[in-house]
Amino acid sequence: MKIVVTGSLGNIGKPLTQILVGQGHHVTVVSSNPKKQQDIETLGAKAAIGSIADIEFLARTFTGANAVYGMIPLSFTEPDLGSYLRRMAQNYTQALQRAQVKRVVVMSGWAADLVQAENVEDVFDVLTGVSITVMRPASFYTNFYQSMDLIRGKGLMGKLLTLRYSGLWALLSGKTGLLMGNYGGDDRTVFVSPLDIADAVAEELLLHPEKKTTRYVGSEEMACNEAAQIIGKAIGKPWLKWVLLTDKQMLQGMKMAGLPEKLAETLVEMQAAMHSGKTLQNFHRSQPRMGKVKLADFAKEFAVVYHKK
Repeated sequence: MKIVVTGSLGNIGKPLTQILVGQGHHVTVVSSNPKKQQDIETLGAKAAIGSIADIEFLARTFTGANAVYGMIPLSFTEPDLGSYLRRMAQNYTQALQRAQVKRVVVMSGWAADLVQAENVEDVFDVLTGVSITVMRPASFYTNFYQSMDLIRGKGLMGKLLTLRYSGLWALLSGKTGLLMGNYGGDDRTVFVSPLDIADAVAEELLLHPEKKTTRYVGSEEMACNEAAQIIGKAIGKPWLKWVLLTDKQMLQGMKMAGLPEKLAETLVEMQAAMHSGKTLQNFHRSQPRMGKVKLADFAKEFAVVYHKK
């Protein structure tokens, strides 16, 4: 099969490309970074350098493909997250229609249907004669990588860093060894390895359901404080806790971090959906098959990188 993978060689794109090339498929990887071309070709794939904001580029790249994996990277420079996501989703639909692609697997988030600004899945409903699957992964393990300096507390007391991937947002204050957000503490959530997501996407790309389908993806369920303890133990900070903030405190923190007000409100809404348990209820209702990579496995990798820097 001829398969197009968007998202460059990111946390999902790289392992997904490796899986598909290993299966013998002809893979094209879309990246906006020309420096990624050699890395893409080294994996045995073809590089298509351009932006998903360019419909003409997407249509050319998608032409002749049997299937497309589509994802929209977040932008923290866009004050209106919902408007940005819908514009990019519409670019995809126009390009897919013009290229007459018959199978598309779209990356979303497990809180997408609960947060109006993030829910762009309906944009793809305009496609006719196209088999569509929406992926709803839970909170990524790899978000913890973005917290390293704050966990170390290198003079960053009082500064806030926002983290997000497919529904996970957190604030970390490294000097006190805390994870903070308007979900956390004893709230139960699902974490997921990008490797398990890549496996799931690879499976879906080879299927062709007649109706639009949704697939949730997770690796392990636990309380937020349990996750903090696993990461903390691996790096030698067993006291690491995940403190639950109010929505108001979270909103104030994001504004202090310089996020536009509308964007900050959307992010608080996402975490509030997780704190309420609605995201977890939807996940359980779908009864997905859990992945293989556990948080303890990831924590070992995290600790190696953490102690190198």
